[in-house]
Amino acid sequence: QVQLVESGGGSVQTGGSLRLSCAASGRTFSSYAMGWFRQAPGQEREFVAGITWSGGRTYAAPSVNGRFIISRDNAKNTVYLQMNTLKPEDTAVYYCAARTGYSGSYIFTGSADYNYWGQGTQVTVSS
Repeated sequence: QVQLVESGGGSVQTGGSLRLSCAASGRTFSSYAMGWFRQAPGQEREFVAGITWSGGRTYAAPSVNGRFIISRDNAKNTVYLQMNTLKPEDTAVYYCAARTGYSGSYIFTGSADYNYWGQGTQVTVSS
């Protein structure tokens, strides 16, 4: 079993920044592919950013590319999402997700590609 706990959400004004953290349990965190997703009210969950097990490759959705940066610290079993230049349309519940048993270089972008999820953290951006 893998447990994921997000933190760092909150309320911020347009143009502000937040850094989300996701702490993972498990001795093999360094072998997990990780991702961040978000879900706004009435919307489907959407992919935000993903990172390979080593951190050597990352990918961000076009809607956040250049503003959001995903990173990880395997020594701390933690993945981060640095969010800059936030916009009201970034308002959502943000979830981190883990895909275990994969140590390749592919970035997974589908919800079904991940087998463990955190409980989510709310991000609200006001204009």
